[in-house]
Amino acid sequence: MADVKVMTEFNLSCPVPRVADDRIVLAHGGGGRLTHQLIEKIFMPAFGNPMLEQRHDGSVLTVNGSRLAFTTDSFVVHPLIFPGGNIGDLAIYGTVNDLAMCGARPLYLSAGFILEEGLPMDTLRTVVASMQESAAKAGVQLVTGDTKVVDKGKGDGIFVNTSGIGLVEANVKQTISPASVQVGDAVIVSGDLGRHGIAILSVREGLEFESPILSDTASVWPAVEALLNAGIEIHCLRDLTRGGLATTLNEIASDRNIAIKLEESLIPVQETVQSACEILGLDPLYVANEGRFAVFVPAAQADAAVAVMRKVPVSQESVCIGRVEESPGRTVVLQSRIGGNRVVDMLSGEQLPRIC
Repeated sequence: MADVKVMTEFNLSCPVPRVADDRIVLAHGGGGRLTHQLIEKIFMPAFGNPMLEQRHDGSVLTVNGSRLAFTTDSFVVHPLIFPGGNIGDLAIYGTVNDLAMCGARPLYLSAGFILEEGLPMDTLRTVVASMQESAAKAGVQLVTGDTKVVDKGKGDGIFVNTSGIGLVEANVKQTISPASVQVGDAVIVSGDLGRHGIAILSVREGLEFESPILSDTASVWPAVEALLNAGIEIHCLRDLTRGGLATTLNEIASDRNIAIKLEESLIPVQETVQSACEILGLDPLYVANEGRFAVFVPAAQADAAVAVMRKVPVSQESVCIGRVEESPGRTVVLQSRIGGNRVVDMLSGEQLPRIC
């Protein structure tokens, strides 16, 4: 009998979905690994300069001997109104906080509105009134703006773009940026994590919890100002927005080629938020915040910094959660409650898109 040969064609492929690199996907806006790839491959080659290379929440510019901080942001949150806030106060506080992360007193803002045809006028009034109230609380003035209207179905209600200018305080002698983070620094967070993202999700998905979860949207400048006035040596400030604490720390660890070691038992998360995350399969370390920030200070000043921050309402639950070490470089490591360690990596996208 002649030998029978069976020819089988195999199509081997990776089971992990491949993200298209020839078009934008939603995850490119999530603040994770794809966002950083977009910045490194598209924007930095086109616009790269020493100020952009700082990769901070804003840029500090010297004008006639004064140091000004400048920042810009866009807000596409869905839904427009959520427990504890709306797109209006989110836009004000988000921009004010970016200036604060540069050690700058927020002064002036601009606002650009893209409105969708058919938007209820009452919704716009609510958003504008919220912006007015938030600006007054933050001590800033909205001094210029623009309005455009797009066809129904092309704008999702309201998109808001804001820019801000602040004055770097005279007592800020050091450069406050990721580049100033040093081995041995303590890592402090200004309060509990994850409330903003879960507040958004509760409305978006029609979820109800026994205890209401409200967004933490607020200006953090009072806490930063208190640290500066107390003479704390601040190396870096970062607000914990898209991608949460985990993404922010991964950005810094990667830029500085350092290791950031965290203790899980010290990281503040409300019990209701923790429970919601467990039910939904989310990690609170990656969930967005809008009124929380991390500060890097010398270890010797950590206790003093926490004491100062706890005297300010927006940061009264501040706690030191970790430290900066030399190795392994470019990593964030979490020591669990039971004593084991795990690497906290950067996500490709965002657990919850459209949250700011």
